[in-house]
Amino acid sequence: MILKIEQDLNRFKQIVRGKIKQELKRFITNGELIGKQGKNLVSIPLAQIDIPHFRYADHQTGGVGQGEGEVGTPVGVGEEEGDGDKKAGNQPGGHVLEVDLTMEELAQLLGEELELPRIEPKDSQKLVSTRYAYRGVRTSGPESLRHFKRTYKQALKRQIISGQYNFAKPIVIPYGEDRRYRSVKVVQEPQSKAVIIYMMDVSGSMGQEQKEIVRLESFWIDMWLRSQYKGLESRYIIHDAVAREVDQQTFYHTRESGGTIISSAYKLALKMIHDHYNPAFWNIYCFHFSDGDNWSGNDTNECLGLLEKDFFPFTNLFCYGQVESEYGSGQFLKDLKERFGDAPERLRVSKIEGKDKIVDSIKVFLGKTKQ
Repeated sequence: MILKIEQDLNRFKQIVRGKIKQELKRFITNGELIGKQGKNLVSIPLAQIDIPHFRYADHQTGGVGQGEGEVGTPVGVGEEEGDGDKKAGNQPGGHVLEVDLTMEELAQLLGEELELPRIEPKDSQKLVSTRYAYRGVRTSGPESLRHFKRTYKQALKRQIISGQYNFAKPIVIPYGEDRRYRSVKVVQEPQSKAVIIYMMDVSGSMGQEQKEIVRLESFWIDMWLRSQYKGLESRYIIHDAVAREVDQQTFYHTRESGGTIISSAYKLALKMIHDHYNPAFWNIYCFHFSDGDNWSGNDTNECLGLLEKDFFPFTNLFCYGQVESEYGSGQFLKDLKERFGDAPERLRVSKIEGKDKIVDSIKVFLGKTKQ
């Protein structure tokens, strides 16, 4: 019976995974999951999975099953009864099933659906972390470390071998020699450190719709990279004519006005890297979102120089996402492509024309090939 239940549970999980993958693009583009985050879980609303429910026939054909009453006597209230103008309904209501997934499971689904490759951290052998893992089993130890499953299996084996096990009345009672305890082992393993630096243009030409696109795309990028690295750090920079570091809440909800000097954000990001993130030990990912406007051609040339000299040699990836805006010129993306073309490999650029292009942009940034 237990095996049958486990088979049914695994089958249900596969059905749920299939439904989520079918709807993943819709979830990515409408932000439905961001507001449903718990500490370690995300609730996925799946209206397409039918929940078993009773189905009632029309009241004309109903009747009682037993006891007093005549054939055809309706059960419960008639359709004219009710409170005020509201009449009692005879149709089942709609249901939405919410399935809780861990962030790791959701990231795995994202990787499968978008065919994202596993990320290989650089120079992970330079840092070694020490931790304690309960990987062994022994016959003595404190009760707080007792391995109940191993203890039960040992007692069951002893009873079967000795002929004491009663199949008609299966009671397993562990004795002292049956008890098993977890043992601690010191584990040395390579450690990879990673940081994401998000930069966003918040000048007057970047409206609320553009910021919402950045918010959605950043959420999924962040989730995927967190599945690849433990202890991932995230830093946020906003800029118009000047740049400043902010927290995540401010990053997504700030509304500014004025001109745009992109180099101010790049210089602040480089200062962060210089002060806190030694490229020899850290995996560094930079994502810049803008509508493509810049104050002058001279500042654009300075940005291109900073990318070539300082970002490309020391970062794992630099991604530029240009969000379509009726007020933005989109010139910066053209300048990037004109200067660098298809190289270097660490530069990824994407034109995000609307929410329905977020999925394509993520694939460009984190996928196997560049746009």
